[in-house]
Amino acid sequence: MKIGLKDVAKEAGVSLSTASHALNGTAPLTRDVRERVIAAAQRLGYLEMRRNKASITALRSIVVAITEEAARQDDLNLVNWTLMGGLREECEKRAVRIVPCVSPGKLVDPARVKRVCQEERPQAVVVIHDDRPDLIRQLLQLPVPVVLVNGEDPSMRIDTITVQNRFGARLATEYLMSLGHRRILHMTWAGRTTIRRRHDGFIDAFLLAGLAPPTDFIIEAASYEPSAGEAAMRSFLETYPDRKGATAIFCAADNLALGCLKALESAGVKVPGQFSVFGCDDLLPATFSSPPLSTVHLPGARLGAAALDMIEQRLVSNDPLRPAQRLELGCKLVLRDSSAPPAKS
Repeated sequence: MKIGLKDVAKEAGVSLSTASHALNGTAPLTRDVRERVIAAAQRLGYLEMRRNKASITALRSIVVAITEEAARQDDLNLVNWTLMGGLREECEKRAVRIVPCVSPGKLVDPARVKRVCQEERPQAVVVIHDDRPDLIRQLLQLPVPVVLVNGEDPSMRIDTITVQNRFGARLATEYLMSLGHRRILHMTWAGRTTIRRRHDGFIDAFLLAGLAPPTDFIIEAASYEPSAGEAAMRSFLETYPDRKGATAIFCAADNLALGCLKALESAGVKVPGQFSVFGCDDLLPATFSSPPLSTVHLPGARLGAAALDMIEQRLVSNDPLRPAQRLELGCKLVLRDSSAPPAKS
């Protein structure tokens, strides 16, 4: 059944004109009347219907700019496919057409994005991951809004949305500290800005605890793949059989943590009895690892919906002076069996 403004007015016990003024802010009303009308509109689903109608009118198609590496379909690319799956699902809900723009290699090609925009005439461009300042500068020349997903623009020239990478890493490290760990390793790789933020969060935890940052406890893997994490941990254990006295490790990605678990098992190090392992992302394989991996849940599947909301707000406002916005989605710890207090010596 289609809900109209008359239904809202009847539900709230006000006139049609009062309901209209309350929802559009076109006349002064008492707080009680306005809240009653809005509550009625929410109960009936009228507000959601209006939002969806505006979305469909304003947003019909988007270009999604991504690299071949990020779009690669395999079990190691679950972060990207979780993100892309959420975006696709939300676009289907809102009847928004996705125009893919896949650049070869590891970098988004701005010339390719521009060409696709000229051919397809979308309402906006969504860029996945690539946050190089030079790319952002060139994308600013496009005649449509650009939203960067899972990346950062420190200059705040375009809208960006990501998850709480820095705070999530700090939260995980602080949790390990709360268990009694003080000598904590951090495994990372030379990744994009968001990965560097996880390193920053690891350091933050020590500074906030009044401890010196363990800069000599950083292990850099060759990539984010589990095999790279396994190789890096094997090399560390061979060089430092005593693990430098470390009792735990926070890995910048679940993939790295899964590799660490394999290396530790091969070396006869019991997890979590002798050593705790903490990941970041909360990918499906983390649930089924041995032992199941403690990790930071980052809501990558929800980034797409938030990006579309951000685009819609900019299109509806029709304000060329509207400042760029930065949005972060919250995180939470998922505690499983790979973390425990350090063994008593």
